[in-house]
Formats: sequence, C-alpha cells, structure tokens
Amino acid sequence: MRILQLIDTLNPGGAERMALNYFLAGKKCGFESYIAVSREEGFLAEQIRYSPGYKFLKKSNAADLLAFYKLKKIISFHKIDIIQAHGSSLFWAVLCKITGSKVKVVWHDHYGDSENLDKRKSVLLKKASRYFDGIISVNNNLRNWAKHTLKFKKPLIYLPNFVNQPISLERKELPGGCQFKIVCVANLRPQKDHFTLIKAFKVIQHKFDVSLHLFGRHSNDAYFFEVKSLVENNPGIFYHGEVSTVMNFLANANMGVLSSNSEGLPLALLEYGMAGLPVICTKVGECSNIIEDDGILVEANNPEELALAMKYYLENREKSKQDSINFNRRIKNDYSEEAILSEFQKFISKI
Repeated sequence: MRILQLIDTLNPGGAERMALNYFLAGKKCGFESYIAVSREEGFLAEQIRYSPGYKFLKKSNAADLLAFYKLKKIISFHKIDIIQAHGSSLFWAVLCKITGSKVKVVWHDHYGDSENLDKRKSVLLKKASRYFDGIISVNNNLRNWAKHTLKFKKPLIYLPNFVNQPISLERKELPGGCQFKIVCVANLRPQKDHFTLIKAFKVIQHKFDVSLHLFGRHSNDAYFFEVKSLVENNPGIFYHGEVSTVMNFLANANMGVLSSNSEGLPLALLEYGMAGLPVICTKVGECSNIIEDDGILVEANNPEELALAMKYYLENREKSKQDSINFNRRIKNDYSEEAILSEFQKFISKI
C-alpha cells in the first residue's frame, strides 16, 4: 500500500510534526511512504529534504493550477492508494479525487479549538466529507463532532498523537544560569494564552531561582508583539522562536507547562513526558485524559492557580520527580509510535 501525507507546511506545529511522524513511520507499517508539502517547507523539512519520498509543490495560492497538477502527477506516477490529508489540505485531496485521481482520502483532523466546536464552520466540511473514505480525529470531541455534525458513516477513529523516543540527543543549553528552568512549547497565538503563563511566572520568579523559556512560531501579529514586549522587559523570560528539534532543549529543562485556553491533543505535552519532565497543564481538550494523576491540572485563564501549581513543584522536588517518572512511563506505554501505529494499521486496513 502506498500512502501520501499531504500537509500545507512543515513549520513546527502539532499537525506538521504528526504528518512528518506518519511519513517516517510508514516503512515500519509495511507501506510505501510519501509526503507532499503544498505551500511552505519550514524547519521540519530539513529532516527529510533528501528523502526520495519528499515532494514540495510550491503552491502560491488556493488556485495554483501548476501546483495542483503537480500533486496529481505525483499521485499517478507513484500509484498512491491513500492520501492522508492533514487539516485544511483536505480540500486539494478531495479535488484530486473529484477530478479523476484513483485514490482514497483519509482526513486527519487536528482542529485545536475543540472547546468551541459549536463555532466551527462546517458547511464546506460537510460537502467535502462525502468524498472522505475515513477520518482520523486527534481527540474524542473531534470524533464525536465528525460523527454527529458531519454525520460521517464510514471508518472513523480517535487516534491520539504520538511521539518518538529520540535515539540520541544533542543537549542544547537553556540560557539564564538559573537552577530551575520552565519550558512552554506553544506557537504564539491567542489560543495558547502565554499571558496567563507570564503572569503566573512573575508571581514565583522573585521567590525561586527560576527562568521561563518559550518555544514556538509567531506570525508577526499584535499577539506576538505584546508577548515580545513582556519578554524583553523581564530578564527571567527567554523566547527561542521555532526550532526543529525541541527535544534537545527539553533535555535540559526541569518543568513543562501549557497554559492554553483550548487544545486538541497537544503534542508538546507528549514531548514533555518523553523528556521526563513534570508537567502542569490547563484542563482543556484531551489534557486531563493524558495526564490523569501524573501531573498538575489547573483551570484555564487562572494565573493565580497556575502560579500555585508551579510553586508546589518547586517546593516539593520528590513529588515532582515521582510524577515525572510516572508520566514518562505513561507516555511510553500509551502514546508511543508503536502503540498508536498498531491501531493505525487496523484502521487503514478497513479503508
């Protein structure tokens, strides 16, 4: 079986990392594996740039016929059986099918604002879903939404994101010289609510030898410039931008935090666990189900509660260590490549 991952970009983000993960894991499943990036390559492309299965379409806009027919040629030449379309790339996958490409389409839904699915625009998705042969949802809310809102009757599965255990790590130092380093891996956009995290950090930073390190892509918008101003005015906070190998930095961190007001299934949380970090996260999306009792869950938009949680781990190092060990074990058992790919293979066999 030949499977093509289709994704808009390979800028570091949850959907992009998962498209890359599925591409790299294809051979382990016994598939011929390909990946087509339509619009922008991004940092993650450096990992696969010279792979024969990697294709870049150089799409300039939604109506770029040259890029579209390049995609159709790839499907035809490599005899692709299934397009696994991530996020909004589903529309070009469906158009390929409508215009005669003999291919099946599986939509991989990574929609992050799963707390507000009632506001999600569904008219075009309902029309497109007629051409889907299967849907993969990254959390149960999205699965239920596809079942009831799209009224999808074909194979439908909740498959959590997965993370690989690095074979080797090139440990990257985190600046600041502090004893305790807190990290947050989240692209800079309102959904991730960095302001709550920064407010909470200000509460604890004068009581402990601690620094805060932010990783993630920005869009040069008002949100970014407001966060940037707060970072520049606080010597204990560092913004590192987007990086292709965040695990190298997590290896030198002491705590992982997410302060989002909405999530799907954040890959960052799995990466914290794989890196052996104690975690603090808001009660959104699948976060509660991932962490259970092996971390600290707080309400969204509550800097006071988040500050208390960070203070608790800073003052209770043994508890922090034990929680990190338990969470690391949970991630390796339930969210590893091996665990998820087994379910993926069963699902694909039904398509």
